[in-house]
Order: sequence, then structure tokens, then C-alpha cells
Amino acid sequence: MSREQRRAIDEQLRRVPKGAGPVPVEQMRAGFAALMSGFPVPAEPRQSSATLAGRPAVLVEPPATQRPGTILYFHGGSFSLGSPHTAMALTANLVLRTGIRALSLDYRLAPEHPFPAGIEDCLAAYRSLLEDNDPSSILFAGDSAGGGLAVTTTLAARDAGLPMPAGIVAFSPGLDHTRTGASMKTKEALDPFFTRESMGRTGELYLAGADPAQPLLAPAAHADLTGFPPILLQVGTNEVLLDDSVRLAERARDADVDVILDITADVPHVFHTFTDTLDEAGQALDRAALFIQQRLA
Repeated sequence: MSREQRRAIDEQLRRVPKGAGPVPVEQMRAGFAALMSGFPVPAEPRQSSATLAGRPAVLVEPPATQRPGTILYFHGGSFSLGSPHTAMALTANLVLRTGIRALSLDYRLAPEHPFPAGIEDCLAAYRSLLEDNDPSSILFAGDSAGGGLAVTTTLAARDAGLPMPAGIVAFSPGLDHTRTGASMKTKEALDPFFTRESMGRTGELYLAGADPAQPLLAPAAHADLTGFPPILLQVGTNEVLLDDSVRLAERARDADVDVILDITADVPHVFHTFTDTLDEAGQALDRAALFIQQRLA
């Protein structure tokens, strides 16, 4: 671990301008895209346009021999920002490290398409993949809101009677719209990205008046994970979302689900993107790649 690397990243993130008060969603989307464009994307994996269940997607393939299986990837962005391209640093790194192709879905975003539109798109994409692929060859992965969608799409699939995917990988997932985790308060001063207030603003766009105290909106607080596939949760200690992962891991344990809770000290939200400046980013992605390879073997 490098204290200097982690300190430099924290200082860098705290210099990013934060809007005061409500900001138009178009402005938030442009700012998020600009921020994410600064993260290095490995050049080796091949990218091409694709379609899943009527939604645009990006197919990312390894440069050499391809191992069997498919990573169905859900990008982050508070359910209202982002695209497969803003998450490409993570998606391409997973493909490069695993040798397994990924399909990154461009699901519908709030506020134009609030809850449960994103989950419906992710579930439809999974149904589409099941037409030509065994469920044991499909793994869900995602970051932030996309990590939350990896979990809630699995809930929706189970409740619809669909077979379970081979596993779930969630990077710093958002798993509780009730915002009741203790880390929402205890980590607020340490988190360079989010505050409870800022998450409340974007959360309102997604909720559109829906009650957050339900499994598809707060799985860390309300979901029964019985029958779930193995889960890998990776999160940093400098996150207000830390307890989302901690509490989901407890629910997985109580449901006799295999779960790995991988916590890295003194790193920010979705620290995996800092592969060029943070040793722990590459190390966490290597652990995630090993989990994926084992599940899709």
C-alpha cells in the first residue's frame, strides 16, 4: 500500500468543483462524462457496438484467445448519469485480466426513466442472453449504481423464476436508497465524492416518489438473498456507501450465500478506476478477475 498514492488521489478528488445546490441533469451528465474520460482505458480489448433486448450495448472482447463466458456489465452514475463508455476503464480492465468478453448495457436513465426502468432493461438483457447461453456462463458485474443493479437484477430474475447467473461482482455498490447505513454519517467527512445530501438529490431523480424501503431499492436493508449465486463486494473505507456492502454481506451470510466482502483501507468510491496511480486498484481488479474466472470456469 502507498499512503502517498492514496493521499494524492484524495487531494485530487477534493479539487474537483462541486456544484452548490441543484444542478440540471444535462450538466451533471456532461461533468460526469468529463471526469470519467480522464481514467486510462486499456487499448488492447476490442470494442464494438451491440444490442441487447432492444437497448444499445458495447461488446468488449479480449485481444487474444477468448475464454468461455460473458460478463454482463452495468455502469455507474447514480442511476441518472453515465453510459458504457464512462465505465470502459473498468470493463476493459476486467476483460483484459480475465480473457472473458463483456457486454456493457446502456440501460435507461432517470429522471426521464425512473425506477424501475433500469432494472427492467437489465433483466431484459439477461433474458436475451439466456436465449443462447447457459446461465452458468453469465456473470453480472457493475460499479456504484451499476453494482446495485447487479444485485437488484438478480433479485428480479429470481422472483421472475429465471435461473441465477454464475455470480455477482459489485464495485462500491449503491444498495440502499433509505440511506440508513451508519457510514452515511461516519464516513461523510472522509468521502471526497458524496455526502448524504448530494446522494439524496440524485436519489430523488431515480425514485420519482417511490417508497425506498423495498428490496429493489434497498436490498442492503430489505432483501432476502435466498438462492443467490456467489457474490464479491469490493469497497473502500473512505465511502459513505461502505455499509451498503457490509450489510448486504451480512444478508448473504444469513441466507447461506457464498460472499466475499473485500474492504480496502483509505481509498475512495470505485477506487478501481485509478489503475495508473494507485497500486490497490490493480490488485483489487486482479482479485475480481480471479473470482470471475473461477465462477465461469
